[in-house]
Amino acid sequence: MTTAPERGIRSSWAAGRRVPRSRRSVSSVDGLRFACYGRMSTVDFQDRVSSCRWQRDCAEDLVAGHGRIVAEFIDEGVSRRVAWPDRPQTARLLAALGDPARGFDAIVVGEYERAFHGQQLEQLTLILVGHGVQLWLPETYGPVDFDNPRQLALLDLLGVHSQREVSRARYRTMAAMRA
Repeated sequence: MTTAPERGIRSSWAAGRRVPRSRRSVSSVDGLRFACYGRMSTVDFQDRVSSCRWQRDCAEDLVAGHGRIVAEFIDEGVSRRVAWPDRPQTARLLAALGDPARGFDAIVVGEYERAFHGQQLEQLTLILVGHGVQLWLPETYGPVDFDNPRQLALLDLLGVHSQREVSRARYRTMAAMRA
């Protein structure tokens, strides 16, 4: 069941209207402190070191000159279709958002499709905005601007593309198994 604030943020998202923002933004002398999120869908068919490294490299390139990564949350063996509260590391990340001493100001993701599926980001927006935590994505060239209709349209498209990629992979796997 969605709450009134969640419905408000979703309708704001859909209408491209301004999303209320928390004014809380703490940063260190060295710039923003980032928590990096990454995900590996399988542990049997991916090399943890290389998978984590390329995602971290993308995240570090994005935040260069703006701050540094101070925490890392990597889900292993978890599908992107699993909701954020139900993934082990994103659950830890979400729990940390409520801690004023969490040690990070923003979340950076190395690739949208590693982190989100369908409308998951839309559902997460209210939580991020409520805690004054920025989200940085390579696809938006930096922080997501939830007031920018072009970025919101891009995020919707990325969500659909991520969902489509899962369906396509499932179809190909099933076809190969039948063959």
